[in-house]
Amino acid sequence: MFLQQWIEWLPQMLVGLGTSLIVTIIAIAIGFPIGALLGIGTEAKAKWLRIVCIAIVEFGRGVPALVFLYLVYYGLANFGLTLTSFLGAVVGIALTSAAYSSELFRAGFEAVPRGEREASKALGMNYFYTMWDVVIPQGMRIALPSLIGLSIMMFQATALAYQIALPEVLSQAYSIGTRTFQYFSALSLAGVLYLVITIPLSYLSQHLSGGKKVGGGRTRRKSKRKSSVVPTTTAVPVSQIPH
Repeated sequence: MFLQQWIEWLPQMLVGLGTSLIVTIIAIAIGFPIGALLGIGTEAKAKWLRIVCIAIVEFGRGVPALVFLYLVYYGLANFGLTLTSFLGAVVGIALTSAAYSSELFRAGFEAVPRGEREASKALGMNYFYTMWDVVIPQGMRIALPSLIGLSIMMFQATALAYQIALPEVLSQAYSIGTRTFQYFSALSLAGVLYLVITIPLSYLSQHLSGGKKVGGGRTRRKSKRKSSVVPTTTAVPVSQIPH
């Protein structure tokens, strides 16, 4: 019975899934670069810049995503700026993703071996070029598995946009349930569609981080993890530094 209903409802649900995916992609395309800048700013030498970036990150991490959605969609209307539900969802989720990704970027940048920074400095590279050519590329690679995990969370967070009338997956499921009174079946289909997206991404994140499921737990292949997250192609061996 469920299968027959799901086949009938699938076209409408796929429309909602497409909306959720588009919102997620745009939101992380905006939020992740901002998060990278905040991650760099929290480690800046200038104290005022460091304080400002840390304050922004803590505010973004402390405020629930739903509150951001309400602030953007309903709150900005008080200042004469009215957004559609689509733009409201993009901006709200982008702000959340920026705050959370900043910590992932910061951790990735800090994980770059200190010797490579020192070698770059010895070669005459200033702070900007050291960050751009050495630290950021390697830090991005280190942070990639965690960023994929955060992307999954942002995709799931699009369900909150139901509260601002965005026709995403949950909204479509609720609409079907209201029309047919088959709420359990409609919401179950929504859950299946979320799983179709999140499970492959979860395995990709695990693969990139060098871990795999064994039994009910997770093991780390330390040797492979070391070789996969500490790139050596951009390192500058100290022995090759001109004296």
